[in-house]
Amino acid sequence: MFIRETTLTVLDFETTGSVPGFDTEPWQVGAVRLVNGRVDENHTFESLVRVDINRPFSAYAPGKHHKLREQIAAADEVSKVWKKLEGWVSGNPLVAHNIATEKKFLRQMAPMHRFGPWIDTLALARQAWPKAPSHKLEDLIAGLNLEPRIREICPTGEAHDALYDAVACAALLEYLLDQPGCENLEI
Repeated sequence: MFIRETTLTVLDFETTGSVPGFDTEPWQVGAVRLVNGRVDENHTFESLVRVDINRPFSAYAPGKHHKLREQIAAADEVSKVWKKLEGWVSGNPLVAHNIATEKKFLRQMAPMHRFGPWIDTLALARQAWPKAPSHKLEDLIAGLNLEPRIREICPTGEAHDALYDAVACAALLEYLLDQPGCENLEI
């Protein structure tokens, strides 16, 4: 199945990071559809995920969680977020930049579900641009000048915001599919 001929869900979780004595938890999730190789700006999803107000976050965890602690503590529980997210991830191929985090949290949210197939834009970027100085999502976005495209879809987001990162990942895949020799990438 060609990527350009299907609907994909591009997904991103932001997490508490690793803190001794605590499991890493998601505090935000974002998703966007990629339809026939193009970001569908009319189909986006974002949600905070409840994390106890007293739970410590890693000092190294990126994102604006420190500004949103009260909203995060009052957000929907994982089970309610799952009910909203399920239609986005069930039955569609999934995309993420370094898929390990997204796979982990989907498995935790719905352990009896099977997800995928998966497309990892980190792996694709490493193949497409092996000599790039960095393959971090935000560095690729800057290096490929994709920020204007992302701002069309997500004008107020920033790196390490789940919806912004999902849109950035989708824009990266959209760009990659436009490169010579990549038009017919398969899932």
